[in-house]
Amino acid sequence: MPSRELSLQKTHDRQVTHPKLVVVMIHGIASDSSSFNHALKFLENVDSLKNIRFVTFDLLGSGQSLKSDELNYDYKDQLEALYNSIEKLNLGQTPLVLVGHSLGTFIVTRYADTYKNTVKKLVLISPPVYTEDDLENPAFEKGIQLFKDAVSLKDREILQEKSFSASMENIVLDRKNYVVLSKLKTPTILIYGSLDRFIAHYNLPKLLKTNPEYLSAIRTDGRHGVTRDKYTKLVKILEEMQDAKNL
Repeated sequence: MPSRELSLQKTHDRQVTHPKLVVVMIHGIASDSSSFNHALKFLENVDSLKNIRFVTFDLLGSGQSLKSDELNYDYKDQLEALYNSIEKLNLGQTPLVLVGHSLGTFIVTRYADTYKNTVKKLVLISPPVYTEDDLENPAFEKGIQLFKDAVSLKDREILQEKSFSASMENIVLDRKNYVVLSKLKTPTILIYGSLDRFIAHYNLPKLLKTNPEYLSAIRTDGRHGVTRDKYTKLVKILEEMQDAKNL
């Protein structure tokens, strides 16, 4: 493990004098924070959201953040780095919203579960939530291979990087992911596309039924990416948070 304190590279930070909310966005596997560029361009031009500070980071092993074979690229590494990075922002009493995409949904969920009462709301975009039964099913490997094939079309070398293989094994395929979400005590909204090939659609109704007090969902017609059908849904969510009396 590198001796220095782990942190993430901040790649975007809209400065607001007196922000009502801080929204931190965490990207998915085989990607970086640029996956939110279109979302940010749209959201930051919505007048009703002008008092929101939007921040993005590159996860360890991605983009401009630290890459090292000494890292495990597990929850411990990523959560430590995210916590340190959020602390450096000196947010004070500003309510915090974490938005995750794909792999990022697991990291922000585990962050809220680990650092309890620090996050006001989670928004999970395209969460690939698998149960223990899924992970033990031999047919599940075909789905994983489908995803790897899609990644290799963009950059075959990514599949050979430790950050990819370790993140897949230690985070995406972690057997506790479903259970953590089913018991989560942070208000959470799942946003997913009906054409998404990489999530287990059949698990989401079960998950919502298990934890209806804290989980809700919005379905769109889109696929897996951070596309317009999903990020436009953030407007109403954030507007309602700003107007809430218990912020």
